[in-house]
Amino acid sequence: MQKSGVEIRRQVSEAFEAIEGELSSPVFLTCEHASQRLPEGYEWHPADRRLVGTHWAYDLGAAEITEELATVIGAPAVLSRFSRLLIDPNRSESSETLFLAEAEGIPVELNRDLLEEERNRRIERFHRPYHEAIDTRLGRSRAEIVFSIHSFTPVWAGKPRPMEVGVLFDEEEELAERLERILRDAGFATAMNEPYSGKAGLIYSAGRHARAHGRRALELEVRQDLSVRPDFRARLVEALARFFV
Repeated sequence: MQKSGVEIRRQVSEAFEAIEGELSSPVFLTCEHASQRLPEGYEWHPADRRLVGTHWAYDLGAAEITEELATVIGAPAVLSRFSRLLIDPNRSESSETLFLAEAEGIPVELNRDLLEEERNRRIERFHRPYHEAIDTRLGRSRAEIVFSIHSFTPVWAGKPRPMEVGVLFDEEEELAERLERILRDAGFATAMNEPYSGKAGLIYSAGRHARAHGRRALELEVRQDLSVRPDFRARLVEALARFFV
């Protein structure tokens, strides 16, 4: 499905992986929770190992969707290379959940009793370089839309989530509705601003960069029991490609 004649070029750093893509692409992709990697100098506390491989550490399937869509349509993309438990790039530097204190009511040892020096170290080493990578590349890009890709758990607090795909937006309701129609017509069970709302500040990264560069922001949420399936991702990428190309 790779776009004919497109050479996929990548840059990999400690904080991010960038797919350079085509400057003329109508969309710029980001994936804030692409990896559960702990960089050099950090390791999982035995009590935190329960979180490895789960949505607490990263968004299952989100990196694959991002890379597969970028490959198909030749879009530039920036993906994180550190666990959201280390620091969450989809939160502002002042957010109370920038460093998650608890997961399922149990303390996250990685973030217990963080000193201000360590907080600043993680911001400088991971959060800011990730967002600078987006800023630099988006500034060169002619993309109209900043599109963040995430995934969500099938069940939360004991309640099943019936939607397969959620389209999150803040200001871009008409654009979100157009994307939702494309996905619904392709056979996906869709929802708007579910299971989270973009109007509640939960598309921080896409919104931040879209506002800074005069672009439009959307976020996609994909249910994780489906996002890990290659056949589902192929159908989804095909539908997204029809919307963006």
